[in-house]
Amino acid sequence: MKIFRILILTLFLFPYQQFSQSLNGKKVIYVYGGMDGHWPKESVDFFVPLLEKEGAIVKVFNNFSIYEDKQLMKEADLIIQVFTDAYSSDPRMNDKQFEGLRNAIINGTGFAGWHGGLADSSPYPLYHFIVGGDFVSHPGELEDMKTAEYEIKIYDSLDYITNGVSNFKITNSEQYYMMIDPNVKVLAVSEFKLNNWQPNENEIKGSFMPMIWKKNYGRGRVFYNSIGHYKREFEIPEALTIQMRGFRWASEGKYHTKENLISPVYKK
Repeated sequence: MKIFRILILTLFLFPYQQFSQSLNGKKVIYVYGGMDGHWPKESVDFFVPLLEKEGAIVKVFNNFSIYEDKQLMKEADLIIQVFTDAYSSDPRMNDKQFEGLRNAIINGTGFAGWHGGLADSSPYPLYHFIVGGDFVSHPGELEDMKTAEYEIKIYDSLDYITNGVSNFKITNSEQYYMMIDPNVKVLAVSEFKLNNWQPNENEIKGSFMPMIWKKNYGRGRVFYNSIGHYKREFEIPEALTIQMRGFRWASEGKYHTKENLISPVYKK
């Protein structure tokens, strides 16, 4: 009876660590392309070896046509998308490809990525409903970003993805301002601190923006991280830890009971 009570208490206190999270043996589709400024090809060289080192079976594609392959999409455990189609000559995701992606996620395939590679990859409003947010702006002029520094503050330290990870700083990079689904499970936030960012348009100093979150879509798990404009940001140990854990978590949708991730902000 004592052991049973300890087990129940453990599951209650650590609800997101009761199942193992692993990429070993998982089938991963890695889709890259679009705007060169978000290092899509370099991301393949950086992340694919890490995924394969953990035992993932990775197939890499440089366009959205793979989303039309019903068999591969059905077999996939995780789709990692690093494809910013804004300001790019690469073809945008068409209707058939979007439906292939959407159906795979509904049926349990995970969907994960970062920055514009996931949040700025499609003009479809329903796509942003799947992701949980939509890129709006990185307020400030380029010269401001070259000297800017902002802190990623862990908001939920009990979740598997962020457990044990300390706050960390991002320097000389873009701080994303986004429109967010108020029901995503926020894992980390950042504060906008500079006075000279859009002073005559929309005062945002002192506002806190969700930066990292997770959510469900159908049976699928969706993980998003808004940092990552430059590859060097994933050389920060905390940032890389969070991203890899996000991949692992998102790959488990077909194998574990769906988590209750609804987090209503405005609930009375």
